[in-house]
Amino acid sequence: MSRLAAVACVVFLVTAPTYGTEWGKKLFTEFSHDFGTVARAAKVEHTFEMRNPFKETIHIASVRASCGCSTPNIVKDTLATWEEGGIHVRYNNRTFTGRKSATITVVIDRPYYAEIQLNVVGYIRSDVVFKPGFVQFSSINQGETATKTVAVNYAGRSDWEILDVQSANTNFEVELDETRRGGGRVDYELLVRAKETTPAGFFNDQLVLVTNDYRARHVQLRVEGNVISRLTVSPKSLFLGVVKPGQQVKKTLVVRGKKPFKITRVACEDGCFEFKPSTESKPMHLIPVVFTAPEPGKITLNIRIETDNGTAAGCLATATVQH
Repeated sequence: MSRLAAVACVVFLVTAPTYGTEWGKKLFTEFSHDFGTVARAAKVEHTFEMRNPFKETIHIASVRASCGCSTPNIVKDTLATWEEGGIHVRYNNRTFTGRKSATITVVIDRPYYAEIQLNVVGYIRSDVVFKPGFVQFSSINQGETATKTVAVNYAGRSDWEILDVQSANTNFEVELDETRRGGGRVDYELLVRAKETTPAGFFNDQLVLVTNDYRARHVQLRVEGNVISRLTVSPKSLFLGVVKPGQQVKKTLVVRGKKPFKITRVACEDGCFEFKPSTESKPMHLIPVVFTAPEPGKITLNIRIETDNGTAAGCLATATVQH
């Protein structure tokens, strides 16, 4: 165990019986979250991440909210040392409007009792509605584009206007089309495009609609999706074991693609690896890996696999070398 972890455990054992809330706070990295201004029925969620830095196993007995505007759930109720979990909070903006806040109380019953309080706040606009409530790209093949459309309906001032749509994610493109204006109603069609540059993996981002409403200029819209990689490597983490200097370990990497491909290069920043890839073009490759242990120490190295179709993938190789 590291010196830092050992110190954390000592603090846990000394303080928990007399002042439980303080040791419980060490499980969280944040204690409050502002949802900002959101539209009615939009999908609005947040997870307060947890990590157990103590040697004792933590058990979360329950979680409750002070207001029905928020519904909390436990991601994982039992956390061993260094395990991660969280408290997931859903904002109930279908049934509530206006500025709403809630205190989320997390109750821990083992190994000691503690109550930790988290806070959420936001402003739910009743005059703006998204249909559907968020942008969901369920699955996108890497290198391809995908589009989704959301209707934005506003009821109130006839001069209400969306001036801009912003996002910190440069892989999104947005087109805005006004479809109705009059009688206190303004409607837009919002087209969201995930570009071919979107990297593989899950994403969870926000679009921000900038309006001319001085009371609440910004309205958030969630964007979720999963980009399926054109190339996968198994295992993603290659554990080579506890070995002695000069000892050889042989492993095999399995590389799969959607179409036949050639492996043009397998690289690692250290010379202790030897790779023997095939020169054939096929949808699945078995790559023999030979690791020769260097001087004692911990090994953490990235292996990168490149192909003739421009795609690349990799895995993390780890080992412990000792006398």
